[in-house]
Amino acid sequence: MEKNLLKVLKGLAEYLDMSLGDLVEGITLHALEGRAPFSEETLDKIAQLKSVYGLTLTAEDAHRLVDR
Repeated sequence: MEKNLLKVLKGLAEYLDMSLGDLVEGITLHALEGRAPFSEETLDKIAQLKSVYGLTLTAEDAHRLVDR
């Protein structure tokens, strides 16, 4: 997993007062049902965290990433 993405997820888990595993599980379960996992308030926090940690990747990048 890309390091800045992991930092954002860890920061979001901390903000939501949950474990990283619980956050990933919730995101995955929502995705498997075709549902959005985040409220507008949470999306605003994610935008702040992305800025702090320099995360510039988008969903489109997921199909182009190559493991080192």
